[in-house]
Amino acid sequence: MPRIRFEFAALTLDAELLDTPTAKAILAALPVAASALTWGEEVYFEVPVQAAREKQARAIVTPGENANWPDGAAIAIGFGRTPISQGDETRLASPCNVFARALGDVKGLAVVKAGTKVKVSVVG
Repeated sequence: MPRIRFEFAALTLDAELLDTPTAKAILAALPVAASALTWGEEVYFEVPVQAAREKQARAIVTPGENANWPDGAAIAIGFGRTPISQGDETRLASPCNVFARALGDVKGLAVVKAGTKVKVSVVG
C-alpha cells in the first residue's frame, strides 16, 4: 500500500497505509484539506469518507496508529492520553478503524492546535 503525508503548519508526518477497506477509501478521497481539532493528546479532523465500522475496530490504539472514526467521518491520530484514557492508554472516543501507521514520532503532534490547517496527500 502507498504512503500518505499529513502536513500541518510546522509539522509533516508520513504514514504507511494498511491493507484495509478504510485505507482504500481514504486513499481514493485524497488529497484532502481540513482544520485540525484536538482532544487531549489526539489530533483529529473531518474527511469526506464515511466508512463502516470494521470487525477489528477498536477504541484503544497504539500512539502513531492512524484511525478513521466512523461515527464522525474523521481521521484521528492519538499520540498519548485523551480525556477518557485509563492509565497510560491512548483511548479514542469510540471504536475506530485503524488504517495506517505513522512512520515518525507522533509526540510532535503536541504542537498542533485547534484550527491548524492540515493537508493529507499521497507520497510519491
